[in-house]
Parts: sequence; structure tokens; C-alpha cells
Amino acid sequence: MRILSLRGQNRSSIGILNSAYSRPVPVVKGWIGARPAVSRNRSTCGHSVVGRRGTPVVAAQSSSASEGADVENLVIIGSGPAGYTAAIYASRASLSPLVFEGYQAGGVRGGQLMTTTEVENFPGFPEGITGPDLMDRMRQQAERWGSNLLLEDVESVDLSVRPFVIKGTETTVKAHSLIIATGATAKRLNIPSEETFWSRGISACAICDGASPIFKDQELAVVGGGDTATEEAVYLTKYGKHVHLLVRGPTMRASKAMQERVLENPKITVHFNTGVEDAYADKKGAMGGLHLLNNETGEKKDLPVRGLFYGIGHNPNSAFLDGQVELDEAGYVKVKNGGPWTNVEGVFSAGDLHDVEWRQAITAAGSGCMAALAAERYLTGNNLVVEKEKSEERVSESEQQKKKDSEEKEGKDKMSMEEEFNLYADKHRGQYALRKLYHESDRLVTVLYTSPTCGPCRSLKPILNKVVDEYSGQIHLVEIDIAEDPEIAQAAGVNGTPTVQMFKNKDRVANLPGVKMKNEYRKLIEGHL
Repeated sequence: MRILSLRGQNRSSIGILNSAYSRPVPVVKGWIGARPAVSRNRSTCGHSVVGRRGTPVVAAQSSSASEGADVENLVIIGSGPAGYTAAIYASRASLSPLVFEGYQAGGVRGGQLMTTTEVENFPGFPEGITGPDLMDRMRQQAERWGSNLLLEDVESVDLSVRPFVIKGTETTVKAHSLIIATGATAKRLNIPSEETFWSRGISACAICDGASPIFKDQELAVVGGGDTATEEAVYLTKYGKHVHLLVRGPTMRASKAMQERVLENPKITVHFNTGVEDAYADKKGAMGGLHLLNNETGEKKDLPVRGLFYGIGHNPNSAFLDGQVELDEAGYVKVKNGGPWTNVEGVFSAGDLHDVEWRQAITAAGSGCMAALAAERYLTGNNLVVEKEKSEERVSESEQQKKKDSEEKEGKDKMSMEEEFNLYADKHRGQYALRKLYHESDRLVTVLYTSPTCGPCRSLKPILNKVVDEYSGQIHLVEIDIAEDPEIAQAAGVNGTPTVQMFKNKDRVANLPGVKMKNEYRKLIEGHL
């Protein structure tokens, strides 16, 4: 390992797909949108609820409408270790919490761990566990005990009235208590060419985008010196030719274990005291490298790389509170006595939204537990608990999806893709199915590109499946794992996952990277039926 002291394009796919598939088969003012995942009685306000600054936050007046069964005992805004743990404890206390998991604003459902590789320090997993797998398990446990989960963003809250009013993208509810576990969002460098190369060379998620064909066997760079940056650097060695870790200071802030892994890896070069001024393009317009600056000497140099990944920290997702809860100068929620209590009675904070010191998955989970217990005591002490119909233990959606995927895989093991393929089925997987549908079907073909470790892919897959179910017999959905079929992803110009593309009569009519709202997918589908 060397230590230095220096501190894809959208394109028509007609010809490309013909050649590829013909070969033989081998924010916030809002944080955390989709339609409700559960059906319950809720009050719906016809007006827009916007938080107001300067209103009394403890002695709030009670609203006159919609009491009793239409009021939730507890609403939890946010998922991740804090939100899901709070949901588990509140559910077991028979509070029937309603959880806004988040959809687009403030990151993906499940929080920062959805973009983390191996988690090796969470108790109970001696062999380690991936971040997305850990979040899936927490979500399943919360759902099993009766939590009601909405894959939806929260746009605003009104804490000046009792019960509180929480306005989501499509759902407005009232609640006697509130736990805020919205966490933080990855920071960007905001270099001049960032938007130009975003998702075409620059990314904030190595796990989501690292397996993309544009990064395979290429020189790559990661900026940052903490655990996130070092983990991403190690992960990218699976795909890139070499990885340059750009540490802006004289030392790394990562744990000793992660520092040792980086320093001992022959495929990683560490550049200390190094800042990124901008990225530049090659002769074809693709990202060709970085303009670097030595933060000590002022020396400048260029580093030829095809990818730049950010691991430089996070900003708290608190803007949607609109000043109704006391924050510090950086936007983190202020809590009392090291616990979950905010300055608003009945409103509690959990996880990284207020933790500026430890910021670990296990401390976030513990914080979620504390918030749920505090909310239960508050509701009980003030005789606010509303009796809800007790939910029986049930198999969660994620468990159902896993069982379905397992059954599908088992079926594929029993017959070849050619024997299994059915031109008239709605849902398919793999390049053989895509090639056949592309050439032989007159339906709209929707292609979902995923990768094995992509957290957002896990969120999008059930959403897209439900949308496709609405158009049974009219469209096809094909899932392509870019790790299994990299040549297909490369031919289609896919630079990151998840990505959705739509084809009609061999023309690509849509290209949607990332996770979008259901209505966006519906609108595109209906426009090409």
C-alpha cells in the first residue's frame, strides 16, 4: 500500500439493446411518499398544515375536532435503528404506533444503514450482518408486533394544537404523542461540476452504485476520513482497479480497525491533507478525473479517476419541524438530561437527530427504546391512551417478499430460464426474459436494475411490484441484477441502482434512476399503454 503526503449518459437504446439482447444467453420542509400501507380510520384535514414559529410549545390548546378513535396514540417519524426500535417497544406496549418510514426526503427507508456494507459491531451477529439485512429484520419485528408502517414522507407538523397534526405526502393524522427519529442525510461537496457528473461518476452511495459497469476495473476515489469513507473504500476494491482515499486532514477519524484495513489493503492509496476542487471530463464527456489541492502546501495536481464517492458526514433532517422544537446551531434537536425529552411536552427525539457524540446503530436503537418508554409513560400519566383494535401477529410484507423470492429461485433451480419463460406473464427476471420480451412483446416493458447490496433497491422492489399489479396483463416487469448481468446494464447505460427503464416497440421511453413516487411510475405507464 502507498501513502502519499499530498493532501454515463442517456442514450437511445435501440441499436444497443438489439446487439446486447440478441447474443446467446449465458428536505425537507418535509422529511420522510406513497399511499398508506395500512388501512385505518384517520382524520384528514382539508387545509395545509404548516408549522409556525414563536407559538407556545408546552401549553398548546386542544383542538376541538376528531378525538377518540381517530387520534393515534403515537406517531413515529423515521425508520432506521431508532425508529424501528421505538416502534417495537411501543407496539409491545399496545400503543399501535403509526410509523412514517420515509420515502425520498432525508434518505431511504431504513436510514443510513441501508447504504452500509458489513455491520460487525451490532450485538447478536458474531459473523456480521449487512446494513440492509439488519434493517429488514428490525422492520419485520416492528411489523410483527403491530406497528403500522407508511412508506411516506412527512411534509410538516403542527405542534401548536393538541392532538398534534402530522401531514404526510398523502396522509394527514392526529396524534397524542410524537417520536422524531429522522436521522441525518449525507453531505455533498458542492463542487462546480457535481450536478454534471452526479450518477455519472459522482455518488454518495458506494454500495448502491459501486457495482455499476462504469466503475468496473477503473481507478476510483473516496473523499472522507471516517468510518463511512473507509468502509466505502474497502468495498469499492471489489469492483475498481484501485481506490484513492482522499483525507482532507492529516489523520483519519475512522476506528482503529477500519484504519488498519485501509492501510493494509494493497488496492487502496491514502492521500492525506487532500481536498477536491472539482472534477473534469475526458474527451468523450465522461468523468475523467479530479483537480486536487494540498491543504497544507497549496500544491495542485490532477488525479485520473472514473468515480468519486462521498463519505464526508451528514446533516440533521430537522428542517420540517420549522422551529417548533428547540434545535442547536447545527440543526440537531436539543434534549433534556441526556434523554429523549424535547422542549415540547409529548414530543420525543431518538437517534442521530440529537446524538452528536456517539452516532452508532446500537446507541440509536437504545435511544429509540428510551423514546418509546417515555412516550408510554407520558400517555399513561395523562390518560391519553386510546384503545385500538389489537393486531394479531402477522407475517410482514418483507417476510412475504423474501418467501416469494425464495420460491421463485427454487423454481428456477428446477428448470432452465428458457423452459420457464412465459411471454404472457407480467413479471420476469434475467437477461433471457428481457431479450425475448424486447423483441417479441408489444406491451410496455419496465426494467428494474438492482444490485445485491443496494438498500434503496429493497425499498423500491415491492413498490414497483404493486404498481405493476395495477396494470395486470398490460405491461411487463423485468428485474435485472447488474452483478449477474453486467453486460446488460452496460449496454443500457445504467450507472447506478436502483434504475428503472421503460421500453415500447424497442424504443426506450423512460429512464428513472433512484426511487421515485408511485404516481411518477403510474403516469409514465399510462402514457404508453
